[in-house]
Amino acid sequence: MLTLLERITTNPKQCGGRPCVRGMRIRVSDVLDLFAAGLDSAQILEEMPDLEPDDLKACITYARRRIDHPVFAA
Repeated sequence: MLTLLERITTNPKQCGGRPCVRGMRIRVSDVLDLFAAGLDSAQILEEMPDLEPDDLKACITYARRRIDHPVFAA
């Protein structure tokens, strides 16, 4: 799992510090938007040929981990 997450990088000087794939200007949110629009993995890889299958897995894993946190009621 950690190896996948190493594919996600952040750089305050790139894409406004948003998480990107392997230092490229392809944001995790860009990949997630394509999934949300109904594209499957093969279509996304065709649309963005610089990506690898593990990059897609990394984006999904990153997003899942970001939203999986406890919420404490006040």
